[in-house]
Amino acid sequence: MGDVLIKMFAAAVVTCALFPTPAQAAILAPTQASRSDDDAQEKLFTIKDPRIAESSGLAVSPTHPDVYYTHNDSGAGPVFYALGPNGRTKATFRLRGAESRDWEAMAATKDPKTGRGVLWFADIGDNMDGAWPDVSIYRVMEPTVLKDATLPAVRYRFRYSGGGRNAEGIMINPRTGRLYVVSKEFSGSVYIAPKQLRTSGINILRKVGDAPIMATDAAYAPDGSSYVIRTYFSATLYRPSGEMITRVSMPELHQAESIAYAPDGKALLTGSEGLNSPVYRVPIPSRARPVRASPSSTPSARPVADTAAADRGSGLTGRGLVIWIAAALGAVALITFIARRTR
Repeated sequence: MGDVLIKMFAAAVVTCALFPTPAQAAILAPTQASRSDDDAQEKLFTIKDPRIAESSGLAVSPTHPDVYYTHNDSGAGPVFYALGPNGRTKATFRLRGAESRDWEAMAATKDPKTGRGVLWFADIGDNMDGAWPDVSIYRVMEPTVLKDATLPAVRYRFRYSGGGRNAEGIMINPRTGRLYVVSKEFSGSVYIAPKQLRTSGINILRKVGDAPIMATDAAYAPDGSSYVIRTYFSATLYRPSGEMITRVSMPELHQAESIAYAPDGKALLTGSEGLNSPVYRVPIPSRARPVRASPSSTPSARPVADTAAADRGSGLTGRGLVIWIAAALGAVALITFIARRTR
């Protein structure tokens, strides 16, 4: 039985590499990511705190100017950090009533009724692609004072309608308040949460579209006019309908794990895991920036209605293609070695 499973897995790897699905074929297609006509990529700061060794989520404060939030990956506890514009930690916050199994993403929004900032932390990592019966996302009111503190958290539990997934991206549509989860897979997906989240029982995540291969983060623009999905190699902008706008070249990073919009929506911020990791500002090309909508325009509640457009939005750079092929060949070699040892 073990040999059969190994051979089946090997065949799947080879099939993905040689005969990709439409989404994967779009990824392998030679396309050129957009570069800004207005400005160049710039390093905003370097994260100085030695406790932040695996920065996995990034968000801009909705209420504190020049303040950025981040958190570590798994094994660091339910803790997040407020960083200043120089990359130094201004405050450390621990969540009460929260766990940290595998935190992979965060988002920041503003409560339209009170004007208070709201922070979301996603414990959605699952490297076994379905080992956990459910995943959790925590809602926290943004602290009004940037001073070390313990904050109460509201926990929402989720389950995917099609079975467990590994995921590393969440985003909140600021126009509708709707929460979305983006899975990290070779055939990734965008999932929508219920309009009304409940703290008792399980909230079901429904697939509404496809996502680029191995998505590591996602974010909605501050005005809700677009959203971005990050991969290890590039970032792709979409309209709320799911139509691709453009791809944006990203700086080469050790392990690109996070992305967010700048407060004015004219640039993207991206970070990486590792000690002394940098955070870059990457301008969005002028032609891809939002045009002010007319008063009669109606926002979309579903971010990915056109899944074909989402497929076309996936892409790798030439360097990414080399990595893809090398990974496939390496996987086949490893499988072959294991198969021989288990005969």
